[in-house]
Amino acid sequence: MKIARFSHRDTIRFGILDEGDFVVLAGDPMFAGFETTGERVPLADAALLAPVIPRSKVVCVGRNYRDHAAEFGNEAPAEPMLFLKPNTSVIGPGDTIVRPRQSERTDFEGELAVVIGSIAKDVAVDRAHEVIFGYTIANDITARDLQKRDGQWSRAKGFDTFCPLGPVIDTEFDLANATLESRLNGEVRQKAPLTDMVHSVADIIAYASAAFTLLPGDVILTGTPAGVGPFEAGDTLEVEISGLGTLRNTARNA
Repeated sequence: MKIARFSHRDTIRFGILDEGDFVVLAGDPMFAGFETTGERVPLADAALLAPVIPRSKVVCVGRNYRDHAAEFGNEAPAEPMLFLKPNTSVIGPGDTIVRPRQSERTDFEGELAVVIGSIAKDVAVDRAHEVIFGYTIANDITARDLQKRDGQWSRAKGFDTFCPLGPVIDTEFDLANATLESRLNGEVRQKAPLTDMVHSVADIIAYASAAFTLLPGDVILTGTPAGVGPFEAGDTLEVEISGLGTLRNTARNA
């Protein structure tokens, strides 16, 4: 089931994608279930929004593909390397990424995102699937020069607009045969199967929930493959994951 959060007639709605329409839901399905209103909204009449606004945090995993770790002269860590993005960094499909004045180099990083659906603390690996609401696509925008200058990643990863999410949440997505592809102005820059991740989704959920409680609506970014690189104002960034669709954003300078 593919679920979208969208704007229609100046009202934010949730809906289930059904061919060319959204079947409108009575409320946020994460909390209100999947009761429908009987209304259908054509895709052409809806403006897609970020499919979820995390209630507390975006949990990210660094260097979770060996080829990406290697392209920066690093090794993949033995345990998931966690950092956080604020929920104020989240934007939706079609929204504009703003390159901050403080940075001379901003990079794209296409990633699979996991949406948490229930309160999760000390979750066992074999029960991680029980706390997953669904999956979507993310672009972990990074001010690369600030990341190197600061020596830690909070500012470099946390600017407003630095976490595009979308276009939908798929509650039945199977990553086993899925491939991630990132494109800059139509040119392929990243391409890898999701199975290349060093630490699995279940391992990441177990590791993160052992440190802090995950709340419904929290999002986990699972890392990026090799091929990340800079973009400039006016560029179009696309992250596509087979089965999940394409997340598309353009960029401008602050």
